[in-house]
Amino acid sequence: MSPAISADTATADPRLSYLAELERRALWLSTWMIHNANHIRPNHDGMKVGGHQASSASLATILTALYYAALRPEDRVAVKPHAGPVFHALQYIAGRQTQEKLENFRGFGGVQSYPSRTKDTDDVDFSTGSVGLGVAQTLFGSLVQDYVRAHGWGLDRPEGRMVALVGDAEMDEGNIFEALMEGWKHGLRRTWWIIDYNRQSLDAVIREGLYTRFEEIFRSFGWDVVVLKYGSLMDAAFAEPGGERLRDWIDTAPNQLYAALTFQGGAAWRKRLNQDLAGHEDALALVARRNDEQLAALMGNLGGHDMVNLLKAFEAADNDRPTVFIAYTVKGYGLPLAGHKDNHSGLLTPAQTELFREKVGVRAGREWEPFEGLQVPEQELRRFIEGSPFFSAGPRRYSAPKLPVPEDFPCPRQASLSTQAGFGIILNELAKADTPLASRIVTTSPDVTVSTNLGGWVNRRGLFAKEELRDLFKSERIPSTFNWDFSTKGQHLELGIAEMNLFLLLSALGLSDRLFGERLIPIGTLYDPFICRGLDALNYACYQDARFIIAATPSGVTLAPEGGAHQSINTPLIGMAQDGLTTFEPAFVDELSIIMAHAFDFVQREGKDGGSVYLRLSTRSLTQPQRTMNTALAQNIIEGAYWLREPGPNADLVVAVTGAPTPEAIEAVGLMAEDRRDIGLLAVTSYDRLHAGWSAAQRAREAGDRDAWSHVEDILDGLPAHCGLVTVVDGHPATLGWLGSVHGHRTRALGIERFGQTGTVADLYRHYGLDAEGIAAAANGLSPERPIRLRGYGHRIGRSAMHA
Repeated sequence: MSPAISADTATADPRLSYLAELERRALWLSTWMIHNANHIRPNHDGMKVGGHQASSASLATILTALYYAALRPEDRVAVKPHAGPVFHALQYIAGRQTQEKLENFRGFGGVQSYPSRTKDTDDVDFSTGSVGLGVAQTLFGSLVQDYVRAHGWGLDRPEGRMVALVGDAEMDEGNIFEALMEGWKHGLRRTWWIIDYNRQSLDAVIREGLYTRFEEIFRSFGWDVVVLKYGSLMDAAFAEPGGERLRDWIDTAPNQLYAALTFQGGAAWRKRLNQDLAGHEDALALVARRNDEQLAALMGNLGGHDMVNLLKAFEAADNDRPTVFIAYTVKGYGLPLAGHKDNHSGLLTPAQTELFREKVGVRAGREWEPFEGLQVPEQELRRFIEGSPFFSAGPRRYSAPKLPVPEDFPCPRQASLSTQAGFGIILNELAKADTPLASRIVTTSPDVTVSTNLGGWVNRRGLFAKEELRDLFKSERIPSTFNWDFSTKGQHLELGIAEMNLFLLLSALGLSDRLFGERLIPIGTLYDPFICRGLDALNYACYQDARFIIAATPSGVTLAPEGGAHQSINTPLIGMAQDGLTTFEPAFVDELSIIMAHAFDFVQREGKDGGSVYLRLSTRSLTQPQRTMNTALAQNIIEGAYWLREPGPNADLVVAVTGAPTPEAIEAVGLMAEDRRDIGLLAVTSYDRLHAGWSAAQRAREAGDRDAWSHVEDILDGLPAHCGLVTVVDGHPATLGWLGSVHGHRTRALGIERFGQTGTVADLYRHYGLDAEGIAAAANGLSPERPIRLRGYGHRIGRSAMHA
């Protein structure tokens, strides 16, 4: 805990005595919260609970200084994952968290292991469960705040700082450095990153001199760098005779040695310093003037644990610039396990916790009391909390009105078109109209803007930048298809080739209504196989309930000449499995038009009624159906499936197809129609919605609602028991392979299970059995009679056969 505040210092800044009390309470409550979860609360399944007491302790001073002094309501914070207990403790002291939830830390319904803006009930701005992502999220949050204000929105609200509390080992995450590049390109401002430089990772002590690398990296990207190495006790000691020699020793001490001496305490410090400072009488006298407890307090008084120097640094920072604070700390500061290299997942023993309880003046049985063991009057502390700028305001989560979706939504009518091209045409048509929706659409892409058909939109709406930059080719009268003018009114944010940045930016844009009170409709485009490159950030964005639309193309193997590197197999399964993301894969552009209109509304709905949308599109141009869209057909498209050819009453086969292989399915049905007159052809526009609806209906029936029914149950209802299903998808066959389970029909699932080849689409579909002949062959293999297998005959096909 922070060193005792002298009377002179407290008089100069009366906040300090209250902040010291709050720090002590936060450290105790976070430690007790974890102890309770591991040693007191019943553990019926025997699983380890954990909770990171040491990682919490290293940030107790910094978090107290921020939340009770430096922060303002408009600031947004990402707390490092392993300091979640201290954050929750500070919220509890302020009356924004309940004892019941603290008691159930890491239990069902309790505060989360790591801060979560969707699952925690206290004031979490950014979720931080996956290390590094919350850090980068603050950078993109700052860029979004600039975007909103540059467009003239939200100017009646003060600008906030985007603040990240960063573990030093977290800085190994590559996405942080990818984000730094984008921050530099887009003129990042009003961003603070505070590195908890305790020099310990999960497994070990961090390499020597790492902070100098941090300094060099951040300075090269234009950040201000503030090094908080020494506390006020150290500053005072350095001013004494021999102080400079002590400073030299501290500066050159290896990390492992410093950590070991911290763990061992005052006597060990004295022994080592007397040895290493031999011959420097002034320095030895400086050490001798302090007893063991005072010496340990001096050597542990690093900048990240000194309230006086922290407040000075925070108040002196230029808020208009990005600033990194490298705050030296001790992992486990104030606890018996401080400094030990194994303390990352270590826990205080019951005996150690009891001694710590006595040390902080908490009476047995009153461990959860927020103001137990105070050394200042409780009423004074309560008044101080109520007057703290951050906690003095009301709710910090905004909302914004929904934007109407135009009733005359664009629908291209070309005879032959791909869904990717149709997507670009629809956005281009929206760009022509001056509607509230069009003004709030923000597009972004990781250097594939043109190849994902966003060019028309960008030509009309421009690229965003804080400084105007005219397209040189245009000004020099050089012919070019695209107009790349940058201005503060542009509506496209161009990114470098880093899919992690794409999804983190989409996450920040998709939280704009709740963070800044201004609704945006973010649309990101990328190559479908590279969703996997940004999957952690995509999952993170959905976990925060950010709202956005992804258009991913090309799907499957349809970009055939490119080969396996640009072909996707498992993305349909990702789309089905990702919570908070609804996936559509239309074959025809009129389907896409209906889905996009739905998506613009869906991303604006509250809670579980809405979410983000993933459009899996294709570069393959298909002949478009000449039909009139009616309400029933449009609703079926949104629900996930409709009949292209409705089966007859005696159907023995249905082909279900999604996306690009639809022409092959149509051809196959035509080839088989003479022999199978009642054959059906099912167009699946969303395997995700079909499966989710089916699962929901089953759960409802299990809960007693016998009338619950889903769209896929309804659409397959009435098929004869002997009817077989052949499912076709340019992706993993499991995407649609479950359809037979809905009503118990035999099913053959076709799709892609191996890395792609190069060639034409026809070559590849023939190779994988997705052509008309392959679909017909699969249908013929669906015999209504189960083959009889005699023991000892036949052979088993294993995984190795996949590569034959």
